[in-house]
Amino acid sequence: MDRFVDIKNLVKLFYDGGFLHRKRVATRAVDGVSFTITRDTIFGLVGESGCGKTSLARSVLYLDPPTAGEVWFDGTLLGRLSGKGMRSFRKRMQIVFQDPNSALDPKMRIQDNLAEGLINRRFSADERTARIENLLDLVGIPSGHRSRFPHEFSGGQKQRIVIARALTMEPDFLILDEPVSNLDVSIQAQIINLLMDLKKKRSLTYLFISHDLNLVAYLSDHIAVMYQGKLMEMASTDEIMNHPCHPYTLKLFSSIPGRRITEPADDAGIGVSTDDKDRGQSTCCPYEGQCECAIEKCKNGIPELMEIRDMHHVACFNT
Repeated sequence: MDRFVDIKNLVKLFYDGGFLHRKRVATRAVDGVSFTITRDTIFGLVGESGCGKTSLARSVLYLDPPTAGEVWFDGTLLGRLSGKGMRSFRKRMQIVFQDPNSALDPKMRIQDNLAEGLINRRFSADERTARIENLLDLVGIPSGHRSRFPHEFSGGQKQRIVIARALTMEPDFLILDEPVSNLDVSIQAQIINLLMDLKKKRSLTYLFISHDLNLVAYLSDHIAVMYQGKLMEMASTDEIMNHPCHPYTLKLFSSIPGRRITEPADDAGIGVSTDDKDRGQSTCCPYEGQCECAIEKCKNGIPELMEIRDMHHVACFNT
């Protein structure tokens, strides 16, 4: 197996408080997450809003470096790179965010939004123009519109432009963080088709993040289910769709139209009191308070992600 992106025990803490003699409060946005993405595949990450998906994405790219853990990219440990080395390396890893309105500078023309990275890579003006025109045509935006401002485009068109900007760096790994959740259903399908076409044409590897299990299952080769910063279940798409095991995964299935719907889970972060150190880590299963199958053991220990079948991992004491 080509371990193209290898994430090991990733932890991301956010601190609040700490003024005067108050103890700092740490929120474990990402809590010991590990998984591997194979080259030329799509790895789907699904979970409710607030479960830590975006924090994980930013940590993987070192846009907001992880508190602990390792990220290996194509055999390189990102944490060992210098600032200059990371800037040079990051062109291979790009992200498409959920909201194209906040991703594009409203005061800059589209050609200038797309040119920033190319300027940093020292492309000449003619080279920048040629590449921008080609990329806009590739994503379905007429290259003649490159002198327009973002507000002159629809939401779907702006998302296409954001995708084109990510591609200016010629990456081989893209993180897609809820790339269609702000769009109409008909436009969503167009963007998904575009992403699939680009993957084939450019041999891209995707980490696709969404709260929509159906969408993730349609696109992905492998799926991981996240809850309160931890992975609850992970397997191939066929395996997890046909043999879901974790109670939270089953709850996600119940939210699909046509299935029984239960009350939404509490997706708040885990707040703990600390003195600049993470000494108050939770000692119970994060899903214990919502789980109908919880046993006494769930209150006194944290289940590890264990392999129950070939490449099917579940974090549950009842499996």
